[in-house]
Amino acid sequence: MNKRTERKISLEGGRGSRALTSSVLRRTAAVCLLVGLTLLGAKALLAGAANEAVVSDYSANPKVFPRFLSPYRPQQIPSADLSNSPTLSQMIREGKIELSVKQLLEAVVENNLDLAVARYNNSFAQADVLRTNGGQAARGVDAAGASIPNSLFSAAIGAGAGSIGATGAGVGVTGSISGQQRSINLQPRGAYDPTFLFNFSWDRTTSPLNTVVVAGTPAVTPNTAFYQFAWQQALTTGTSFSVTLSNQRQSTTQQNLIYNPTVISRMSINVVQQLLNGFGFGVNRRFQTVAKNNLKIVREWFRQQVNTTLAQAQNSYWDLVSAQEQVHAAEQALKVAQQLYEDNKKRAEVGVLAPLDVTSAESEVAARQRDLIVARTNVQTQEITLKTYFSKQVTDELGAAEIVAIDALPQPQEADIPPLSEALSAAMQNRPEIPQAEGVIKNDEVAVQFTHNLIKPTFNVFGLLATAGFYGNQLIPSLTGGPPIVVHGGLAQELNQFIHYKYPEYAFGFAVTIPLRNRSAQADAARSELDERQAETSLQRTRNQIDLEVRNGVIGLMQGKAQVAAAQSAVQFNKQTVDAEEKKLAAGVSTPYNVILVQRDLLAAQLAEVQARASYAMERVEIDRATGVILEKNHIDLDDALQGRLISQR
Repeated sequence: MNKRTERKISLEGGRGSRALTSSVLRRTAAVCLLVGLTLLGAKALLAGAANEAVVSDYSANPKVFPRFLSPYRPQQIPSADLSNSPTLSQMIREGKIELSVKQLLEAVVENNLDLAVARYNNSFAQADVLRTNGGQAARGVDAAGASIPNSLFSAAIGAGAGSIGATGAGVGVTGSISGQQRSINLQPRGAYDPTFLFNFSWDRTTSPLNTVVVAGTPAVTPNTAFYQFAWQQALTTGTSFSVTLSNQRQSTTQQNLIYNPTVISRMSINVVQQLLNGFGFGVNRRFQTVAKNNLKIVREWFRQQVNTTLAQAQNSYWDLVSAQEQVHAAEQALKVAQQLYEDNKKRAEVGVLAPLDVTSAESEVAARQRDLIVARTNVQTQEITLKTYFSKQVTDELGAAEIVAIDALPQPQEADIPPLSEALSAAMQNRPEIPQAEGVIKNDEVAVQFTHNLIKPTFNVFGLLATAGFYGNQLIPSLTGGPPIVVHGGLAQELNQFIHYKYPEYAFGFAVTIPLRNRSAQADAARSELDERQAETSLQRTRNQIDLEVRNGVIGLMQGKAQVAAAQSAVQFNKQTVDAEEKKLAAGVSTPYNVILVQRDLLAAQLAEVQARASYAMERVEIDRATGVILEKNHIDLDDALQGRLISQR
């Protein structure tokens, strides 16, 4: 080849390099423009989606159609509702709240802040279900007793924590100076949510060479544009697959090449199947199973919170009723003391009584006034306590409102005391602690299954199918000694090579990993089974505790009924004593001081009766709580309680 020809080729190579650079820059600008338009479209879609309804079920997959960007924007979480429900505002009339137990419980479900905080745990559990459906590890809801067994993390965090190895996924060795032999070991990759990858790069490098034999020049300047598409996904059977399409276009100042510029394309399909360790639905869906179990556990935990809160609210209601009746008793005692004081004063004026008796009666009036002040203060304190149960915030209007309890303290009835066997049976069916403990055992069973699978060796089989295309501008020496002839390659040439598998690659194989002695896996398996045994023991302990609470509740009702009967008898006896002592005083055979003493005894008996009846009312609440029938007895649906709105009661 003469110098003119070499110069011509060099000039053509330079023009080709500049043309390639210009082409790459144009492509890069087009890509940037496309990305910009995509972002603008995304912004418009996001703005259009601002008026969408907020999400109520966080376990549901985001709807892709017609808004294709919904998986890439956060779900709309409603703001925390810290205002009282409209129902509560409607209950305030003329500065008073006429409140029954039924109205109280409905207001508690809608407005109690403890329940409002507890509801978020159900949403946490729903989000865990969504997370595990994507192939990642569940996070658990520890606050609700729905934790994740530690044994599930023995191998790797996340069911989709596969390798992203590039073996057989790139352009490979197609078009190199010499072929290359290699060994292939494909590993599981991807998550349950399909993953699409796109890589693009442009590179220009100038490299000095220590020889001109190979390249024909002391320095080589290649211009390389590369892009790659890939699709990866894992299945819950232990199967994972990926599809990769790569394309590389390169021009260089290197001489003695068949093609310049060259375009190399490659497509590969990889499949990996785990046959021992990591095989099967039970193992690969472990986090999904646990997340769904936890959703049930949290639901039962919330039922327990509702039962407890409603029981506390009812007890507070009966405390208020008791305090109001104590006010009535104190007012009646004050009225009687004032009447005695007036009578003694008149008798002293006519000389029948000594002035000291008038002073004693006046002192008794002061004592009864003190008791009345204490009783009224107690009512105000109980009102504030009760308001915190059925309101999210005590507003000025609510704080100033007086609560008028409609329901009176109940009188003991034989029907209130259930047979012990029926109460125990109802408790074992209704108490939410039992399904909670059973859910924990189910989670431990999943962990046992997983850790038993981990004991097995790892045995993966894999397959690879790839095809490649190779084209470019080819320089063919002229037979007449003139300049070389440039034969331009095209896309059709590459597609023809793809279709006919001109440059195929087939690969299959297996990989076996056998841990000798396997002590860590054995320890994890033992630990998971020990956790299961511990959970089973805890379930029996829970049953025993429920049994004890029911028995104590029945005994408490029986004792409460007897105490009310005794207290009512004491009141009747003291009333008779007061009447007799007043008649003696009128007949002159008694003293005002004796009348004051029996009046004090009557007041004490009346207060004791009120307290006994209040205690009996609370014992009825306790037996309802112990048997787990508060929601059913008050016709409150758990789904409504989870929403914080008693729709079925409206």
